[in-house]
Amino acid sequence: MEDRSKVIFGNPIAPKDYESAVRSKERFQKRFGDDSGTDYPVKIEPNAHIGGALGVWDIRVGEGEGEKAFDREKGIIVGNIRMGFGHYRISMAMASAAHHLGYTPYWMDLNSYPETTCTKVISAQNDLYSLGSRISQKSKAFNKAVWEPMNYEGFRKLSYNASDQMNAQLMAPVFRNIPKDIPVIGTHVWPAQAALHAGMQHVVNAIPDNWPMALHLAEGSLHTVQTHQAYFGYRVLNGMQGNDVLQPMPADSLVYTGHYVDWELLDGIEADCAAREKRAKEGAPLRLLLTIGGAGAQKEIFAAVIRYLLPEIRAKRVAIYVNVGDYRQVWEELVEEIPGLARVSRTHFNEWDKTQAFAQKALTGPVVGVHAFWHENIFEAVYCTNLLMRSCDVLLTKPSELSFYPVPKLFIRRIGGHEKWGAIHSAEFGDGTLECRDIPHIIQMIDLFRTDPGLLCGMCANIRQNKQAGLYDGALRAVELAMAMKEQA
Repeated sequence: MEDRSKVIFGNPIAPKDYESAVRSKERFQKRFGDDSGTDYPVKIEPNAHIGGALGVWDIRVGEGEGEKAFDREKGIIVGNIRMGFGHYRISMAMASAAHHLGYTPYWMDLNSYPETTCTKVISAQNDLYSLGSRISQKSKAFNKAVWEPMNYEGFRKLSYNASDQMNAQLMAPVFRNIPKDIPVIGTHVWPAQAALHAGMQHVVNAIPDNWPMALHLAEGSLHTVQTHQAYFGYRVLNGMQGNDVLQPMPADSLVYTGHYVDWELLDGIEADCAAREKRAKEGAPLRLLLTIGGAGAQKEIFAAVIRYLLPEIRAKRVAIYVNVGDYRQVWEELVEEIPGLARVSRTHFNEWDKTQAFAQKALTGPVVGVHAFWHENIFEAVYCTNLLMRSCDVLLTKPSELSFYPVPKLFIRRIGGHEKWGAIHSAEFGDGTLECRDIPHIIQMIDLFRTDPGLLCGMCANIRQNKQAGLYDGALRAVELAMAMKEQA
């Protein structure tokens, strides 16, 4: 196999950077071992949490063999990792689209096989990333000196991709006993790279974000992007080796698809926007959805917003959904810090059936007070936001993967410089605000939504237009591209 750490899309990597990539792999091997000779058994079983809604089957590696065979005709693997919530949410969009199109989505989380070197390597890096995210929200000095530059320029370099490609070789063994002709959509670059190193024949690399970075390259796959800016940035590998003019990506390696959105959200756009407009015109409580990211780093912002809005909540002019994901301690800290919050709140904790019922009822029924959601299971923790965003009026979120969803959005402070381009893109297409980087500007924007119904109604009109233009069809297109690769082989 071609050494993808030495030459990336025809661009040679400096010998010192290649040697650094080799040393990176050797460090992981020394720390976690090398299981490249291990023959891991594989089985598939229904996903207990989103299997019913999205038709998802889990691929379990190293837990014995199962009786059910892979669907070689209509099966499609969604390869992912848990590093924050974003990659899981994009995976759910892909699974939803595949299910709607009549395919069988297989969920393959490379960070869920604890006995493998693959999971050990990913978990170690995930822990570092989560720690950095949390510190960046508490320390302006760390954020300015370390976190923003790393997420903005460090991950942008081809040399970083060289190391990732080398490390991904350690992740390939989990694919050993998976049929090589089943298409794979990687919603993080590591599953895409690992699949290629393992010999998977049809790989789509679904790139998140709107800031082109070499981090996301998996040469040998079909790269999909959600924005035209990302397309041009990746096509010429813009800024990925300083100011050098690089060999561009081949045209058949890169496709613009539009936003990765679940079919259920896409299908509900007209009804959900009409309900928002009706509530705005009738003076119903403004429904805000506050959703914490996978690093659990936005608690201080949540606290300030809720504290400010408590009088409006009591007066039934505002209602709030708070999804703390799988971070129960975040809600407990909020209750402790905000006097009176518990008295206006109802908790929906680890009751998935009741959460789904609440989300369905809220589409047409009234909502008052504060509703807090916590789910221990990662699928439920992430998908809860997807369910709630249909009946909310405004989603408060950092400008990450949720920047691309068809719901009015108020963007709070980013975590990493790469995320700011999500807010810029959304604001330009009219379904989100500018990034509000401090509490006073967040409060100002909330007050505008509360007092000017035209702001919300305008966003709803833009969301309808964006849907007509196909802006939100990216997940459907990515699945179609993956299956077409197999059909054309």
